[in-house]
Amino acid sequence: MPKDFEKFMSQLKETNQTLDFLCDFKKISQNVEDIKLSLCMLNSLIGASDLRKSVETIWNRDKNAFSVMDILIAVRTRDKKKILNSLGNCVPLESMFNSVESIMTFLTDTGLGAILQNRKINNLVDYVFGIETGLDTNARKNRSGHVMENTVANIFTNADIHFRQEVYSREWPAIRDVLGDDEKRFDFVVETPTKVYLIEVNFYSIGGSKLNEVARSYSDIAPKINSVDGFEFVWITDGIGWQSAKNKLQEAYGIIPNVYNLTSIQKFVELVKK
Repeated sequence: MPKDFEKFMSQLKETNQTLDFLCDFKKISQNVEDIKLSLCMLNSLIGASDLRKSVETIWNRDKNAFSVMDILIAVRTRDKKKILNSLGNCVPLESMFNSVESIMTFLTDTGLGAILQNRKINNLVDYVFGIETGLDTNARKNRSGHVMENTVANIFTNADIHFRQEVYSREWPAIRDVLGDDEKRFDFVVETPTKVYLIEVNFYSIGGSKLNEVARSYSDIAPKINSVDGFEFVWITDGIGWQSAKNKLQEAYGIIPNVYNLTSIQKFVELVKK
């Protein structure tokens, strides 16, 4: 049966998000719990009439408490944020927590000191919980991919199709040879007596330049994989984000024989079953 691109486009779903997608409260709670003790110590800065004296008191008791202050301005230590200091030098943000003087500079120049003294914040533990919830929205793009992978995994499981996840191209010398030096990790591998299907899975609810890059990349590797006897590249993708990259998707759709969305994936299931 010939492929129908316009039908494929009409089947694209607006979202794959369920309520548990929106916030990972388990992760948020753990992130707050990990620094809760330091935050409780820093709570003494709230309403302090002499902010410097309060900073010195905490510093003399446990100077490491200040190492978590970056999260108070919605920055994570692991992001290795850099700033310009008063001398115009580029320095790590975390260097601002190495002395009482630099901590006072941080509190003054960010405006956080005035917020604390004026009791605009009542409890830093609750405040950071809110910040972590806000920052967690940045992880939704990654979660969208995981949701799609889980959906496909459930479809395969319910169809009694054996599969493996996150498999690297180095497992097959012939595939490694045609793909060159760049090692490729496939989201799924389905092996049948006659063919090995190497599968990529993604979902895009919004457009962007990345979609063109993905379509271009798969258009490049699919013919290489398909040229190896016994192997087939499969792309399962969905989401109305593709409407903004329709031309590039259509080009890939014409190059890659096995492109499916969440509606047409049953055709792939039937193919494997045969």
